[in-house]
Amino acid sequence: MNETLFNLIAANIFLLGSHFAMSHPLRAPMVRVLGNAGFQIAYSAMSLVAFVWIYFAFTAAPPADLPGSGDIGWIVATLLTLPAMVLYAGSMMGNPALPVPNAAEQARKEPKGVFKVTRHPMMWGFALWGISHIVLHWSLRTTITALAITLLALVGARLQDRKKQVLMGDAWKEWESRTSYWPRWGALFSVGALPWAIGLTLFALLSWLHMPIGDIAAGIWRWL
Repeated sequence: MNETLFNLIAANIFLLGSHFAMSHPLRAPMVRVLGNAGFQIAYSAMSLVAFVWIYFAFTAAPPADLPGSGDIGWIVATLLTLPAMVLYAGSMMGNPALPVPNAAEQARKEPKGVFKVTRHPMMWGFALWGISHIVLHWSLRTTITALAITLLALVGARLQDRKKQVLMGDAWKEWESRTSYWPRWGALFSVGALPWAIGLTLFALLSWLHMPIGDIAAGIWRWL
């Protein structure tokens, strides 16, 4: 493993470590010192540093150094990416995990849309995206970064439950009792037309962008 890959691993570890630390054990003391606004600025700045580091480390690493999983891998990755986009699109609609004034009120409502699948649709969207890139077995730089994003999403979702139990109390416990951490895939086709419409649009657009950005035909465009 060369120096550029070690640099990429370090960048991804920094992303995970800084995110988990600032979101959980360091959050309360930082809010006390900086206030909510100051904490959000510091958190955003640290995240920006992490993603910039990952970007430059990723571009410096070898682009394709693994044999790849062929068409089977691309089929699996495509099938994983579509629900990822649907979950992500629906996560913006009535999500009590987001820092909105009426979060507690939303948490006491009956789950609708993608929340019938999981109470962490955004996190699972990122996780499925990460897994879809891991199964391609295309390059170590992609696998390293996709694994970090997957861990960030799935471990972060578990830790978010604990944080929200403290911050929102009974409202979040009610939400947990009516929703699931693990996706209930049978509910995916009953999330409504809007998440599917937006998700399909994102799926087609982001798959197409692989060609001009990475010179790789991805998703449905690979077979068209």
